[in-house]
Amino acid sequence: MQLNPFNGAFYLARGLKLVFRPSIRRYVMMPLVINIAVFALLIGAGAAWFNSFVSTLQPTLPGWLDWLVWPIWVVFILAILLVLFFTFSLFANLVAAPFNGLLAEAVERQLRGEDPLPETSLWQLLRETPAILYSQLLKMGYTVLWAIPLLILFVIPGINIIAPFLWLAFGAWMLALEYLDYPMGNHGLLFPQQRRRAREQRWLVLGFGAATTWVTMIPIINFLVMPVAVAGATALWVERLETGSTEI
Repeated sequence: MQLNPFNGAFYLARGLKLVFRPSIRRYVMMPLVINIAVFALLIGAGAAWFNSFVSTLQPTLPGWLDWLVWPIWVVFILAILLVLFFTFSLFANLVAAPFNGLLAEAVERQLRGEDPLPETSLWQLLRETPAILYSQLLKMGYTVLWAIPLLILFVIPGINIIAPFLWLAFGAWMLALEYLDYPMGNHGLLFPQQRRRAREQRWLVLGFGAATTWVTMIPIINFLVMPVAVAGATALWVERLETGSTEI
């Protein structure tokens, strides 16, 4: 059954409520610190690069295009921000993957009302890290295979009008899969199985991904996105996606 995408966006708000529960708060700190560090790096590097790029390009523009300068820069800045924020979000999730898995596990225990499971030891976490990182790399490869042709559309006259909308939809889908990987991965689902489950509730998942993408682009608030989205994706998995088919 395909549900309204606004129902998917609701799960991001659910995640915000969940991360402040006493049994979950201690699992939030490490993903939060990693997210702050990555976005601080993004803002600093992006500002320096863009300032240099503008200084170099501005003198080369013909005078008769002066009236187009601001609209062009607005569109250009938005496109660059989308690419950078999406890229850095994937990188932040790659680094924080082991900790996000623990956070998803804690949220799921809270939602199901089950007795706490035995604590995951540091040795167990380190032992599982290669498999977790390999799964993240597979997802990044899938992302690149789709991102390259979508980015090429930006330079094709006529078609480039719809390119930003296609990129936004793709970004929303991939961010949703990125965060759903943590609760699904805790249950042993492989990436192809995860995509199949997500496709069964495509609009619900896209709504969650779109809300996450939007919040990711809000300064300061975006620092909280990672743990909140992990918690929201876990609630989405437990309440909507878990009963789907497991076939690849």
